[in-house]
Amino acid sequence: MSGRIPTRGAFLAILVLAALLPATAFAAAPTEVIYNSIPTPLPGNVPSLGFAATSTSEFGGAVQLAAPSQTTTKVSITMSSWACQSGGAEDGSCVSEMGSKFEWPLSLHIYALGVGGTIGTQVASLTKTFKLPYRPSASSKCSNGGWYRMGSCFHGKLFKVSFALKGVTIPTQSIVALAYNTSNYGAHPAAPQPCNTSNNCPYDSLNVGLTGSPTVGTAPLPEDAFLSSTWGGAYCDNGVTGTGSFRLDAGCWGGYQPQIEIVTG
Repeated sequence: MSGRIPTRGAFLAILVLAALLPATAFAAAPTEVIYNSIPTPLPGNVPSLGFAATSTSEFGGAVQLAAPSQTTTKVSITMSSWACQSGGAEDGSCVSEMGSKFEWPLSLHIYALGVGGTIGTQVASLTKTFKLPYRPSASSKCSNGGWYRMGSCFHGKLFKVSFALKGVTIPTQSIVALAYNTSNYGAHPAAPQPCNTSNNCPYDSLNVGLTGSPTVGTAPLPEDAFLSSTWGGAYCDNGVTGTGSFRLDAGCWGGYQPQIEIVTG
C-alpha cells in the first residue's frame, strides 16, 4: 500500500478532528476599537469640510490610540454628500433616485505625528474607489431645501468609508488624513470635465464629516488640524505660513476634527 489515506477516510478524519476541537478554534480573531470619534447611531448629517468649496486636496487630524494597532486594521472616516442627481442641495430642487450612487477614488494617508505637530513619516497610503451615495431628494417637509429624517431636515447625507490595512503598524500618535480630487483641486484635478446645474460632478459636493471629542482614544491636538489648500482663507492664519502643501493648521479647529474610527485585530 502507498500509505495514503483514502479520500473518504481523510474526510472522516477531518470531521472527527473538528468535533474534538473547541468552538473557539474556528472563531474569528477578536477585534478592538482603538480610536473612535464617530457617533452611534450615525446621524443624518454633521458639520463638514467641503474640499471643492475650500480649495482643499487633503485634510486630517491627529489621533492618539487607546491601544497598539495589530497586523490588520480598519480605518473608517465619515463623509457628507451634498450631491444630487439633478438640482441643487439648498434650493429645494434636489432630485435623487433612492439608493443612487456615484463612483470616485479616495485616498487614506497616515503619518507619524512629530514633535510640535510636525508631520512625520508616512506609514500608510491606500487609494480605493468607492460607490458613494447621492443625498436624498428634497422633502416638502423641509423649507430649507433639505431631505427629511425622523423630524429633522439635512442638506447633506452622512455616511462612512472604510479602508482595510494589512501589515501596517499605526503609531500611537498619528495623523489620519483623507485626500481626493475635485474638478479644480487635488493631486489630479478632474477638470476640464464640465459641471453644470444638473450636478454631473458629484465629487464637488463631497465633504468630510467633523465632530468633537473622541469616545475611545484621545485627540492630542484638539484645536488643530492638518490640510492642504490653495486658498489662504481655509487656514486659521489665512495662509500666512503657506498654502498648497499639507501642513499643521493650528488654533481654530476646536470641536471640528475629522470623524474617525480605527479598529484592529
